[in-house]
Amino acid sequence: MYEKCRPSQFSLYKEKRQFFMDNPDTLINLEKFVSDKTVEILKSNISIIRDDYDEASYLYPFWQNYPPDERGRSPRGDQFPWIEVGEHVLGSILPRLLAKSFGIKDYGIPTGPDARFILKSNDIHCLTKGITDSCWVFIDIKSVGPRDDAKHAVMSHNQISGDGKWAGLKKGIINSVINAKGKRVTHPFYCALPPLYISSKNEILPMIGMVIKPVYKMTMVGTQCIGQPLERIDVVTIPNGILLFYGPKYLIKYPGLFFPGKDIKSKNPKKTRARVSFDLLMKIDQWRVQTII
Repeated sequence: MYEKCRPSQFSLYKEKRQFFMDNPDTLINLEKFVSDKTVEILKSNISIIRDDYDEASYLYPFWQNYPPDERGRSPRGDQFPWIEVGEHVLGSILPRLLAKSFGIKDYGIPTGPDARFILKSNDIHCLTKGITDSCWVFIDIKSVGPRDDAKHAVMSHNQISGDGKWAGLKKGIINSVINAKGKRVTHPFYCALPPLYISSKNEILPMIGMVIKPVYKMTMVGTQCIGQPLERIDVVTIPNGILLFYGPKYLIKYPGLFFPGKDIKSKNPKKTRARVSFDLLMKIDQWRVQTII
């Protein structure tokens, strides 16, 4: 199975990767379309999403004696990690809502972010000039509270696409290293996703990378938090690796777009994370960071 489709995948990948390198606006337009559609759908269903998200606070008696483990550095102990709340609410409802506007399916793949699904529509066919009617959307869902609501997201190597070089039939795809550049420290970031996939059925699937960030507030009575309801949702679209390395060359044009993450020095350097700057994403395109209240 590993080798059966390799020759056709190799030739088609090389051809379509070159098309997107020569026509970067096609990828940009596709990213904007998916971003805008996601925001539109979330906005029109925000009351349902808010109800599902806030139910976690009302269900407190059922888990209060078995709370999630504290995370972060020196937690104060007056709030609960809410990561799984966002992952399950947004990760479950978004594909169902998108299915009203797109054909949607799930191919298995061993690594990647929280939610992964393929979207198919005639609009995608038009936007890609007939190259494909599908794209593979990879979404990481990052719930944060008022104390860790930063203008960046920490991304793993399995959540960012690279330039996706495939030098020879048997070699497989490999990405160039991104330099995550901070004010004082720079470290290599080994992004692991390709910029597009070719399925066994010869479907062409450009990768769309997104972050959905539900932000909760802490409802306080005196010094006691009595609930963590949803305050807003940020929808963030990270450029495809072809756009980072070729065409607009965002990595060169916007140094600091990726900057060092929060990993300890002993971590495997090939799995070290990097932060992506929301401010710089908005300088690239305002629509790359959109907020739903």
